[in-house]
Amino acid sequence: MNKNQISDNQILASISQDDYKMLFSHLEKVSLLSGQVIYQQHKVIEYVYFPLHSMISLVHNLSNQTTTEIALIGNEGFVGLSVFLGGNIASGDAIVQIPDSAMRLDVKIFEAEFKRGGSLQKILLLYTQARIIQVSQNVVCKCHHHIDNQFACWLLHAHDCVGSNELALTQKFIAQMLGVRRASVTQVAQKFQENGIIHYSRGHIRILNRLFLELSACECYTFVKSEFKRLLNFS
Repeated sequence: MNKNQISDNQILASISQDDYKMLFSHLEKVSLLSGQVIYQQHKVIEYVYFPLHSMISLVHNLSNQTTTEIALIGNEGFVGLSVFLGGNIASGDAIVQIPDSAMRLDVKIFEAEFKRGGSLQKILLLYTQARIIQVSQNVVCKCHHHIDNQFACWLLHAHDCVGSNELALTQKFIAQMLGVRRASVTQVAQKFQENGIIHYSRGHIRILNRLFLELSACECYTFVKSEFKRLLNFS
């Protein structure tokens, strides 16, 4: 496996060639299925995942059986942030929302490479800062911005994660991730479809006009994207 084969993940593509040579024999390409739970709350983490074209949600489960999304991760990042911060127990679930492939790495190999202090360590520390900014901005967004804006932001993040206009997503799922009623998402989706921004059919969303989608989003999307670019030079 050469470095070009994993260049679809921006973190792996950013490490030095020498550091990649130390990791390549340990990286395993795996297929992820829709709905697959790769981390389960309060369970030991065994692998970290670097999505290539898949999309993974980190969610917290509440005692009333509801769930809320904390972060959405695609090819700009990786799943397993807590591992190099000293924790190997998942604080929430990590669920595959859009299936495809990812590179998987055993946590022991990952920890050893991080502690070695090479390019991976530097990139992951910057990524952690960017992810904290994103999670913080999500809190602000959910408290202060209209559901229309949040829906547009979420679709833009999903589009960035997988690099495709075709998204296999249900309104029920999006409502769970945004922490709102399904009826609210249905109303927004209908409005966006009437305005030619998206086409929605059961379990499937097609983005028709990304520019209009960006105009419908609040400032949170461009702010988070600019922070990833500033810190990591990710597009």
